[in-house]
Amino acid sequence: MLRQILCVCGILLVMVGCGEQGSEGQQSSVRNATLALNWYPEMEHGGFLAAEVAGEFERNGVDVEIVPGGPGAPQFVIAELQAGRIEFAVSDADNVVKARAAGVPVVALLAPLQDSPRCIMVHRASGFTRLEDLKDIELAISESRPFALWMKKKLPLSGVTMVPFNGSVGEFLIKPAYAQQGYVFSEPFVAKEKGSDPEALMVSATGFNPYASLLVTTEAVIREQPELVRSVVQASLAGWRGYLADSEQTNAYIHTLNSELSMEALRFGATAMSPLCRTPEGLGFCEMTVDRWRTLISQIEEIGDIPAGSVKAEECFTHAFLGSQ
Repeated sequence: MLRQILCVCGILLVMVGCGEQGSEGQQSSVRNATLALNWYPEMEHGGFLAAEVAGEFERNGVDVEIVPGGPGAPQFVIAELQAGRIEFAVSDADNVVKARAAGVPVVALLAPLQDSPRCIMVHRASGFTRLEDLKDIELAISESRPFALWMKKKLPLSGVTMVPFNGSVGEFLIKPAYAQQGYVFSEPFVAKEKGSDPEALMVSATGFNPYASLLVTTEAVIREQPELVRSVVQASLAGWRGYLADSEQTNAYIHTLNSELSMEALRFGATAMSPLCRTPEGLGFCEMTVDRWRTLISQIEEIGDIPAGSVKAEECFTHAFLGSQ
């Protein structure tokens, strides 16, 4: 029930915008913005929520309304950006590529997760140690997403029946011949906490490794409100640095927003996520490379999910607001 409430509340908050201008005495120079999450509040949003908890947005002169998501949110936030009802969202690099191919000028501003946390969670008793081993099971997965199309193209998947992913580990707990998508620092821990025997097989092992938990906006917002963009980017950077250094206070806040995640799960998740946030040598914190974007675009073209030549890697992201690191 909590998840449905969060999702409905998130949609309502987005539809009404940023809310009132503020209480008496608020400085008129404070700018307002909405940041929509692409899922329920979890560790992969930790830096953005840490920026709220630590007052980094206010310190940078911006009042940011963070809106929770839920099932369907990855597509919903892109539509809301396109309509101009929100200024910022959290998304993944494959969604940015697909949006741009569809004519939605989404731009990535920073990439906290340099490596994809996407995994397929299997039962250890199944004996599966590689994604190539998957066979004769149900696989709960978002079948139309590029990572799933990539898996179908590159893996045998003999006897694998794909079923819709509902965001829960419930069926995994009761079905031995069952696997599901997840994030390596989230669903496997929750399943183990509930007495199951999960093993996480990383989708990135297949070569499909998009940036994750990107802060994104549109070309129009960048063009019309560059100082707003700079403020949100700088606050988010500070939030992510703080969360990766000490997640406890923010995790307590996340727990109030999503009580299905225990504090133990949140602590584990923050620690397990940290290696995925390491920026390669030669890059600044949360920076991206054009080569990674080119590889991703070519992979999404290969699976036939976008027309060849419809997206330019250089237009998918910008470092203009990161400043000197």
